[in-house]
Amino acid sequence: MRTSPLVLLAALAASAAPSTGFRGGPEPAPTRYINPGSMAALPGFTHAVKVGQTVYISGEVALDSLGHLVGPGDVAAQARQAFANLALVLKIAGAVPADVTKLTIYVVNARPRDFETVRQAETEFFGERNPPAGVVVGVQALPMDGLLIAVDATAVVRAMFRPLDEREGRYRP
Repeated sequence: MRTSPLVLLAALAASAAPSTGFRGGPEPAPTRYINPGSMAALPGFTHAVKVGQTVYISGEVALDSLGHLVGPGDVAAQARQAFANLALVLKIAGAVPADVTKLTIYVVNARPRDFETVRQAETEFFGERNPPAGVVVGVQALPMDGLLIAVDATAVVRAMFRPLDEREGRYRP
């Protein structure tokens, strides 16, 4: 009995293909839920979800580690705290600000002067060059009284190891 070349090719291809365990497709990316115990959270929200190398960060707000509002009535102070919280979540996820690809900033009852205030806090966080794609959205309210700003982001972790900038004492983006 002679085996056809087509049967041999199919058998060879099947034995050479990696076993994925997922109906012939690639393994699904691992999912990690990031809820640092050292950070206050709004009820019902996860700070971030990391799927593979992509990090989806919920709207970080101006709450300190005890859940107290930072900068009541002060958009600039709240923006700085929201970006500080964003930085901490990024760090825990293994990312840095330069990994942020999309940024959405929500401002309660936004007025034109608020955009410059928010932009200043964003520049302090990301630097002047190459900020992420983004938008500032005026909203009527946020989930907690007194909150004036929320910052959500999507980041793609580009490197497992980052070179140390010895002059600044921190890792380079």
